[in-house]
Amino acid sequence: MSQTNIPPDRNQDERREQIKKAARKVFATKGIAGTKISMIAAEAGISQGLTYRYFQSKEELFSLLVHEAIEEAQASIRNVPLLPGTPLEQFKALTWNMLDDTHKHHFLLIQQAQTAEGVPEQAKLAISRYEPQDTMDMLVPIFVKGQELGEFGEGDPRQLLFLYFSVVTGLMIQETHAGTGYWQREVDRLIKLLT
Repeated sequence: MSQTNIPPDRNQDERREQIKKAARKVFATKGIAGTKISMIAAEAGISQGLTYRYFQSKEELFSLLVHEAIEEAQASIRNVPLLPGTPLEQFKALTWNMLDDTHKHHFLLIQQAQTAEGVPEQAKLAISRYEPQDTMDMLVPIFVKGQELGEFGEGDPRQLLFLYFSVVTGLMIQETHAGTGYWQREVDRLIKLLT
């Protein structure tokens, strides 16, 4: 099937997603202040001018991506109780997903929006509605069940979960020379923090 047979709307949607994916990666690693539209265009493999056909500014794009990242992060956490297996297996799956490149960039983008300078007002508003405590509240019952089953160590579930998220987020930030997916291969070691 040639490109000419693809409906124009589909081409535009695909191009828009291509730009968003590239921007998510660049913003997650460079922050809004360190990102230029030219960097996003280069990551997407398109011209800077074409980027402006889809988004008026990097601020507009950043705000949109923060909103989507929050939705994605919350959906990932809400999905944990639906995952198969024991609480330990559910946390392993969550850890693996969080360290996947796509999900990692969502979580890092949220962190950028929470801590960076020069965050657009729309992104600040989205972040102000995001409650990390809600994430903890959703996971505490699963963690407590894991403690009751002897899968997780003793202690305050909230403190242990805070430690877990701090370590996983720290690993997301770290660049590794071992290549893509390195930390995903270390999930069993990471999960020992909880056991």
